[in-house]
Amino acid sequence: MIEFKAEAGNIKKVTTAYAGPIFSVKQLNIDTPDGLNVNRDLIDHAPAVVILAMTADGKQALIGREYRVGVNREAISLPAGLINAEETAEAAARRELAEETGYVAQKLQPLLTITASEGMTNELQHCYLATIDPNERTEKHFDKDEFVTTSLVPFSDIVRAIEDGKITSAQSIATVMYYLHTQR
Repeated sequence: MIEFKAEAGNIKKVTTAYAGPIFSVKQLNIDTPDGLNVNRDLIDHAPAVVILAMTADGKQALIGREYRVGVNREAISLPAGLINAEETAEAAARRELAEETGYVAQKLQPLLTITASEGMTNELQHCYLATIDPNERTEKHFDKDEFVTTSLVPFSDIVRAIEDGKITSAQSIATVMYYLHTQR
């Protein structure tokens, strides 16, 4: 077992360089636990949820296709979205699944929480396993600047797409691989 006690740094100064609707960029001066004094830029980002939504038999799962600015192309990933202020991660997972896909979570199980890129952002991503009934649907509600094409596909196709490099979304890969390692 890995024994690890994480020690926090002492943040001495914070300056906001940019503030936007989803994230802000902050410049920090920090005394680190190992005695250094460093300046770091931080992308201060709201937490998010990632949902591996599968049929009860585990044979099919939802995947989405959406334009992503970071890669300037459409990308394939699991349903995901931001947690609203005063909302729990579980409530956000249920809401995001319904809004983006039109499917309703019958059951929802937390899998793991991951950091997006702890060297530059504080974003946490709470990953869930949802059980869906393909016959129980609701209306989709996209944000005004969002459109996601959702497909219910064989779960084995998602695993193959990860292996073939067609799915490159880190949170999707982590969620699927964690599920494969712990649930099967």
